[in-house]
Amino acid sequence: MSQSTVVPVAAAAIDRRGLFAAVSAFACWGMLPLFLRLLHQAPALQIMAHRVVWCCLFVFGWLAVRGELHHVRRALRDRSTFLHLLGSAVLISFNWAIYVWAIADGHTVEASLGYFINPLVSVLLGVLFLGERLNRAQWSAVALAALGVAWLTWQVGRPPWVALSLAMSFGLYGFVRKKVVIDAVAGLAVETLMILPFALGWLAFEVSRGSSVFGHVGLPLDLLLVSSGLVTAIPLVLFAFGVRRVPLSTIGLLQYFAPSLQLLTALFVFKEPFSHVQMIGFSLIWIGLVIFAVDGLWRGRTPRPVSTIVAAEAS
Repeated sequence: MSQSTVVPVAAAAIDRRGLFAAVSAFACWGMLPLFLRLLHQAPALQIMAHRVVWCCLFVFGWLAVRGELHHVRRALRDRSTFLHLLGSAVLISFNWAIYVWAIADGHTVEASLGYFINPLVSVLLGVLFLGERLNRAQWSAVALAALGVAWLTWQVGRPPWVALSLAMSFGLYGFVRKKVVIDAVAGLAVETLMILPFALGWLAFEVSRGSSVFGHVGLPLDLLLVSSGLVTAIPLVLFAFGVRRVPLSTIGLLQYFAPSLQLLTALFVFKEPFSHVQMIGFSLIWIGLVIFAVDGLWRGRTPRPVSTIVAAEAS
């Protein structure tokens, strides 16, 4: 989430434009698997590289139009900000790469699980590294989620690596970004700028060995690869707009909209299997999330993971 100041808003006076922007952002993230499936002719790493390149161009264009490039220059000059954003750039690169690969390889169900458990991962990071304390209801929520993951591990014979990788990388990403005072869009501009040389290098390597799909498969695929930058940047802009105008308790509940859409897409569009074993594991995690969300609303404070919804893709 953006590290810029959030203006408190009374629950009874939710800005309709802000609510629409926030819902639209989570809807875009929830429907991202549908877009990525359209790119099935491109290898996952090429999709990742194009996403970085075009997102960087679009975000810098947006900041230039708004006259906000000075935020980027300031971040690059400050050593602490630079190092923190370098770390967050590495984490979000890993997160994006795993997510793109998971959708392409038919693991959308497990990818959605990662973003369901991400809120509770963020809570644990706060306990471990920020000295935060959990109440009884929050510990119950974490325990149920852990039980759900343990059940899936025991039944399948391996941990849900895709889900855990996505949850941990995005949770750590939010943890690092929480330490940086920078607007969400400007932060994304710096992060993509840092990843840009590697993305361009990989695309150049693919061209040199004759494996590049850009310009060789067809105009529709080329346009989709270019638009992947917009698909990455637009939800973040919408989220940055909405989060300033909507109560954080509302944002905290809306964040479950995206993985819910991803799961529905996996089941009813991609026809991925969803066994009773997965249903039991997911149900334990969902019960934990309900306890966590209700506790946050009851106590009048925001669920911790809101601070982790920065890029995302989340993605």
